[in-house]
Amino acid sequence: MKSDDEGFYEALSHGVTVVGVLPGSANPIGGLGVAMKTFGRHKLDMVVREPIGLKMAFGENPKRVHGLENKRSPATRMAVAGLIREWLTKAQNYMRKKELFRDQPEKLPDKDLRLEALELLLRGEIPARAHAHMADDILTALRIADEFGYRIVLDHCTECHRIAEVIAEKKVLAVVGPLITSKYKVELRNRTTETPGILARHGVKVAITTDHPVVPIKLLPVEAAIAIRDGLSFEEALRAVTINAAEVLGVADRLGSIEPGKDGDLVVLNGPPFRLETRVVYTIVNGKIAYSVEEARK
Repeated sequence: MKSDDEGFYEALSHGVTVVGVLPGSANPIGGLGVAMKTFGRHKLDMVVREPIGLKMAFGENPKRVHGLENKRSPATRMAVAGLIREWLTKAQNYMRKKELFRDQPEKLPDKDLRLEALELLLRGEIPARAHAHMADDILTALRIADEFGYRIVLDHCTECHRIAEVIAEKKVLAVVGPLITSKYKVELRNRTTETPGILARHGVKVAITTDHPVVPIKLLPVEAAIAIRDGLSFEEALRAVTINAAEVLGVADRLGSIEPGKDGDLVVLNGPPFRLETRVVYTIVNGKIAYSVEEARK
C-alpha cells in the first residue's frame, strides 16, 4: 500500500522500514506516540507498537505558542516545568484513588484519558519522550524524571554534548537531530554535528532523527554520514539507525538487528551504507519486497 503521506514512501525508498510518530512540541505534555512500519495493507496494519512514549516539551516551543502567541501560561521555562509537575501529581493522586477504591466502584474517580496516559508513564510501561534542546532544559527534564521515578528518552539533544557525562551516568537514550537545519532559533545556537560522536564516546546509546518533516526522512542516511564525518564511528552510526533506534521505540525484540524470530525487515544496497552515491535496491518489510528501484523507475 502506498500511504497518503508521501513521507512513508520516501522513507521506504531510502531504506527506512519503521518510524516513530509523535505529537508536536506546542504543549508541555503533548500525548502518546506510535511506531509504524512504512509499508502495509492499511494504516492499522502498519502499527508496530502503541504507545511508544508520552511526549513532553521543554524550552521555547510551549512558551512561545502559549505565552507569546496566546498570552497564557506557560510563558516561562519555570511555568513549563511547573505544569508538568502539576499534572504528574494529579496522575499520582488519580492512581492512589483508583487503588484505594478498587473494591468500591461507586467511589472510583471518573475516567480521565489525560491522567490514564500519565499513569502509563508513572507505572513504567512507557518512557517520556522529552523534546529538549538546551542543556538547562535537558537537566530539568532529567530532574523531573528522577523526582517522579519514570524512564525518559531525550529527543533532539542539541546541547547534550555539553553534559555528556551526566547523560551517560543516568544511562538515558539520546535521539540526536536534525543535524542539517539552519540555526533558526536561539535553542540551536550551540548545535554541532559532533554531538552524536561525543555522546557515543561517553557510552551513551545514540539514535539519529531527521525530525521529519523538518528534514525529510529520506535524508536520514545523509545525517548519519555527516555524524560519521564528524566523529561517530561507522559501527555506532549503523546502530544509531538500527538497533539503538529500535530500543528507543521499544521494539528491539522485533526489529533493529538480523536475528532468528525477528521481523524480516531488510535493506539491499548497491554500495557501502552512508555513501551519497549508494542507492537502495530493495527494501524488504515483513519478508516481502516493499520497494524495488526497478519498479520505481517504471
